[in-house]
Amino acid sequence: MHAAMIAMAGSFLMIESIVMGGAPAATSDATRIVRGSIGKKLDTHLSKMVKNGYSGAVIVAKGGEIILRKGYGYANREKGLRVTPETVFTIGSITKQFTGAAIVKLEMQGRLRVTDTIDQYFADVPKDKRGITLHQLLTHTAGLPDALGHDFDTTATREAFLKLAMGSKLRSKPGRKHAYSNVGYSLLGMIVETASGMGYEAYLRKHLFEPAGMMHTGYLLPKFDPDSLAVGYRGDKPWGTVLGHPMLKDGPGWHLRANGGIHSTLGDMYKWHLALEGTRILSDEAKKKYFAPHVDEGFGDSFYGYGWVTFTTPRGTKLVAHNGGNMIFSADFRRYVDEDIVMFHATNIAKYDPDNLSNRLAKIIFAKP
Repeated sequence: MHAAMIAMAGSFLMIESIVMGGAPAATSDATRIVRGSIGKKLDTHLSKMVKNGYSGAVIVAKGGEIILRKGYGYANREKGLRVTPETVFTIGSITKQFTGAAIVKLEMQGRLRVTDTIDQYFADVPKDKRGITLHQLLTHTAGLPDALGHDFDTTATREAFLKLAMGSKLRSKPGRKHAYSNVGYSLLGMIVETASGMGYEAYLRKHLFEPAGMMHTGYLLPKFDPDSLAVGYRGDKPWGTVLGHPMLKDGPGWHLRANGGIHSTLGDMYKWHLALEGTRILSDEAKKKYFAPHVDEGFGDSFYGYGWVTFTTPRGTKLVAHNGGNMIFSADFRRYVDEDIVMFHATNIAKYDPDNLSNRLAKIIFAKP
């Protein structure tokens, strides 16, 4: 889902104890928070949406204080399991910011440079792609196709995917313009593996998730309780879970790996925000590169970084954000930097557009009609 669409429009210690305490409970709602007038207004709005078929989970924090942390509707209608703050959702292309962070982290560790060309990591790169840089992959300016197959194609091993990517036709000359590419981020996931000597998910878990306390984020390594996973729905029909669809032994095929499909919880995504506020994961210098508005997406009001998009709000303040979805699940993650507000939400209902919901919630937060 295109990130530019966003432009339309007890805290840490408690979460630390919740997240580090073991696998998220499938039915417990004891950790929900509704605080202050804004939190109550948001809760009222979302509760009304449940009557129209909405289900999902939302966390909002302002000034370092959580004002809303709650689940709505059903995570699994067939089993009668409601969404709680601990329900696990797939977060789609929000995965890209983890891949971007991994590349920047590896640069911090002296294992690569974002100015490196891909022929330093792959053999037999054809001439038209030989000069593509990691920076161009990160900013969607490599000219690669958006996709080369479907998410759950288990023939998309590393070798098979790489052959497809290298044989694909470029949409534009590398470095010329922004064109969103899941293919490029999958190649970055392979580069993470080559540079680190670890599997993609294993590197993220050791160097990003564990230092941030995010024990319930990933593909397979968190060993999710099946009842903690939200089931996706299109209308009245259950679609299932991403992890219930065909996978390779160590995770999704490479049409999905590193560009989407990671799972997380409200608590973990807030912990990721807190980690990015400090220097536990990335240095200040690395974060400047990570969040920088490197490339105009083509609309004049949104600029792509390394898995994030930067906007100027109607209030003249800075917003960095990214959404994700697979036409069943969707999620949106927004950090209103100047106003010290963070919002993350995820839904398991196909008909809900993540940007539309974020814009509605933002109007309540910023007291707009």
